[in-house]
Amino acid sequence: MPRLQQGSAQAGTVVWHGSEGGLAHRAAPTLGRGEDVRRRIEKVGLLLYTHIEFSVLLRFSEGESESDSEASDVSGSDGEDTSWISWYCNLRGNEFFCEVDDDYIQDDFNLCGLSSQVPYYDYALDLILDIESSHGDIFTEEQNELVESAAEMLYGLIHARYILTSKGLAAMLEKYKNYDFGRCPRVYCCGQPCLPVGQSDIHRSNIDGAYFGTTFPHLFLMTYDHLKPQKPSQRYVPRVFGFKLHNHKP
Repeated sequence: MPRLQQGSAQAGTVVWHGSEGGLAHRAAPTLGRGEDVRRRIEKVGLLLYTHIEFSVLLRFSEGESESDSEASDVSGSDGEDTSWISWYCNLRGNEFFCEVDDDYIQDDFNLCGLSSQVPYYDYALDLILDIESSHGDIFTEEQNELVESAAEMLYGLIHARYILTSKGLAAMLEKYKNYDFGRCPRVYCCGQPCLPVGQSDIHRSNIDGAYFGTTFPHLFLMTYDHLKPQKPSQRYVPRVFGFKLHNHKP
């Protein structure tokens, strides 16, 4: 299952763009210290919302090896009491996810419409809620892997809905304050924290923007209006040998 892996050029690609804020002050932004910014973007990913006319495009590749997945850092998994949700959110590459309350997941109203989008829905839901199931005895190894993959997909879609609630927004606020979503690499942004935003609400592939949705960052800044960043007071002026470039094209 492909995941964003910090320090690995194969795990993701970051491209930043915008009309204000100046140039990046280092080759790779703080979201991942080893990304190759020249890598061709292949699949739809996430937009990291920074401020007006600014965004950072984060894409996920599908080339993560099994060894990378097995080597994922898992915190809090020493004991058997660790829930599936805690285990999953603490996997390396899943730092953007917050932990969804069990009560929210157990309310069928909150999951309306998801059963038609996720294969093995009932088994995946049981896995997320740590409900003992006998399917492991009757399923093949390949089918069990499909159930695990479906559970990850289902959790992502539930997560997109949960972060629009008051509890979900509060959980994402803590991650925002801790800079878990990274900072804008542009000099004149002065380390402005980023927010994840999807390009579509429709699930397309593995970890993608649908797990955060197109609404979240805008609702977040409407709810916490005091966190809305101001426009940069300075603009980058391109120069050649100290002379400003003329905007007029012959």
